[in-house]
Amino acid sequence: MGELEQAVLETLWDSAGPASGRQVHERLADRDLAYTTVMTVLDRLVAKDVVARERDGRAFRYAPRRSRAAMTADLMHEALQGTGADRDQALVSFVGEASADDLAALRRALADLT
Repeated sequence: MGELEQAVLETLWDSAGPASGRQVHERLADRDLAYTTVMTVLDRLVAKDVVARERDGRAFRYAPRRSRAAMTADLMHEALQGTGADRDQALVSFVGEASADDLAALRRALADLT
């Protein structure tokens, strides 16, 4: 996913509920993007099935199909799938570079699974 697509998705995750294209554009005002650019990105995210679009009168509202946590987990799984025989080493490297907070969260998650 591109940087602009990620920024639009982050905006949707931070929204209280489905957001219109205009609302997304306004929340990205510091990027000085054209409204049509934001709408193009939203259309691409809909086509990729990352974002859901629902009609609201004459306009549409957009919402992420999956939570931030679920999409992050998907990315991590995809990355691990590509490591082949080095999967163990990739996990060791990841954990070796994790912050103390991340390690504590990982320990809690593993404890919850057992």
